Amino acid sequence: MRVRFAPSPTGHLHVGNARTALFNWLLARGQGGTFVLRLEDTDDVRSNVASADGIVEDLRWLGLTWDEGPDVGGAFGPYRQTERLGHYRAHAERLMAGGHAYHCFCSPADLEAQREVALREGRTPQYAGTCRDIDPASARARVEGGEPAAIRFRVPPRDAVTFTDLVRGPITTDIAMIGDFVLIRQNGVPAYNFAVVVDDLEMAITLVVRGEDHVPNTPRQCLLYDALGAAPPQFAHLSLVLGPDHAPLSKRHGASSVGEFRARGILPEALVNYLALLGWSPGQGEELLPAAELARRFRVEDVTRSAGVFDPDKLAWMNRHYVKTADPARIATLLVPHLRDAGLLAADASGGGDLAPFLLACVPLVAGTVDTLADAPERLRPVFETPRPSATVEHLAGEAAEAAEAGRQVVVAFAQELSGRPRLTRETFREAAQQVRQRTGQKGRALFHPIRLALTGADSGPELDLLVPAIEAGAQAPGHVGLAPIVGCRERAAICAAALVGA
Repeated sequence: MRVRFAPSPTGHLHVGNARTALFNWLLARGQGGTFVLRLEDTDDVRSNVASADGIVEDLRWLGLTWDEGPDVGGAFGPYRQTERLGHYRAHAERLMAGGHAYHCFCSPADLEAQREVALREGRTPQYAGTCRDIDPASARARVEGGEPAAIRFRVPPRDAVTFTDLVRGPITTDIAMIGDFVLIRQNGVPAYNFAVVVDDLEMAITLVVRGEDHVPNTPRQCLLYDALGAAPPQFAHLSLVLGPDHAPLSKRHGASSVGEFRARGILPEALVNYLALLGWSPGQGEELLPAAELARRFRVEDVTRSAGVFDPDKLAWMNRHYVKTADPARIATLLVPHLRDAGLLAADASGGGDLAPFLLACVPLVAGTVDTLADAPERLRPVFETPRPSATVEHLAGEAAEAAEAGRQVVVAFAQELSGRPRLTRETFREAAQQVRQRTGQKGRALFHPIRLALTGADSGPELDLLVPAIEAGAQAPGHVGLAPIVGCRERAAICAAALVGA
């Protein structure tokens, strides 16, 4: 099996195209095949190097490595269409020699006039065959004389073109709906339908998996294979990826490119797992599966014809799972750009060295609780923000006198307990809380709610035995790591206790 992903580098990698790449990759990896990356970069107006580099980077980030491609080479290269122009010209000459193609001298203005007439008459625009019967020798003389000419395919006289789609079944197209189409434009650049056939033929592609928008192209490509004396590959056309409103997924639905999801803190394994389930099921009622297992089970014949509806909530659920189960050191490193964006880290701060203990202490607060790592700074706000003592005073003042006095005693005892202790860990915080319980007789909410108020100024928030180690790790971080100043638990409790005593 030889499959390929052939993006046009004219923009970012859309998740719909990423799913196409993924399905091809799953087939190759699961069935011992070869996965080819080819860049269809002949659109000299829209194609650009930055887009090509971005697509390659996004594919690598997803883990979709290829066996042959522009950067790794291979026996069937080159793998950029702009480096294959001689290949297309040679095949076009071969088709003309066999009577399957001819030179067309119609100008763009002539073709537009034909198109407008067809539209006015309610017909599907189609080439009128103006140059079809020009004597080949005369046509070549005109070309050699410098007259601009395209090369068109001569559609054969037959009734229909039929191919079997592995997803959609047999598809038949009336030959009358296919006019003589361009193979090589006047500027020497191949048209899509011709270039893709030459490329897939020369690269020995056995199965073409692509989006359903290519279904109308396939009959033309089948005709070209016939004219070239070659059997076409198998075809499988995937339904589009739709937004929650069942319109094609686009920016108006939020993130729609791989780069956007990456920037928001979606892990690649979460996005791969989610995209694999858009139009396909691994069976056995399972959804959370690693890429290797997805590849083992994937069969293109099991892909549904129904459109895949992108569900951001399900992706968020998957991402929470993968963040929770990931190596904490990896998540700690991935937090850095999001903390920088939120102004909580200096722009030049990195995730290693003296900053690492703080970042690792933050991971338990984030893992399993945020949809994306971009949500982490808000989740970590209580670590960075020093509470106003007045918030605790005001809150306790609003409670019944007995409860208010009990809360005041807890905060004062907590401050006194911390004054003689080094920075807290998860374990020593529990020890300190137990000491406060023994001194005040308070337990449960009556014990921990005043402590939370003293440390955060809020009624609710992350679990204290997770929050406290992060606060303390931040308070101990040296200034050179670029971390926004963090006031430790001892200082927070002391400030709050002083305010309560003086109130």
